[in-house]
Amino acid sequence: MTKNPHAHLSRRERQIMDVIYSKGRASAADVLEAMPAPPGYSAVRAMLRLLEEKGYLRHEQDGPRYVFLPTLSRERARQSAMTQLLQTFFDNSAEQAVAALLDMSRAKLSDAELDRLSEMIDKARKEGR
Repeated sequence: MTKNPHAHLSRRERQIMDVIYSKGRASAADVLEAMPAPPGYSAVRAMLRLLEEKGYLRHEQDGPRYVFLPTLSRERARQSAMTQLLQTFFDNSAEQAVAALLDMSRAKLSDAELDRLSEMIDKARKEGR
């Protein structure tokens, strides 16, 4: 069970979680092979154990090796992280969070992306009534 569902993940821990989410399940060797500029094998194993202690991963025995799987779907983990982010930095205001994201990426958003965002807002408005 998760000891702290909102425990902070280091850059390396996030990289490991990205690998495991993309593969669905992975051994330490699989993670090591897929990580950019990976640390040593024993460091990866230690981080996998730590992620398991934090409640992000669980393992299964696959012959002589452990295979690690996420405890939450990527979508549920994303929702949990967003909830924590909204509570911590935006006073639970989705409007403030979206405004901050738009402000940060205004010059980077294409017309197509802005159109999709506008469609999502229109849909949310219609469903909210």
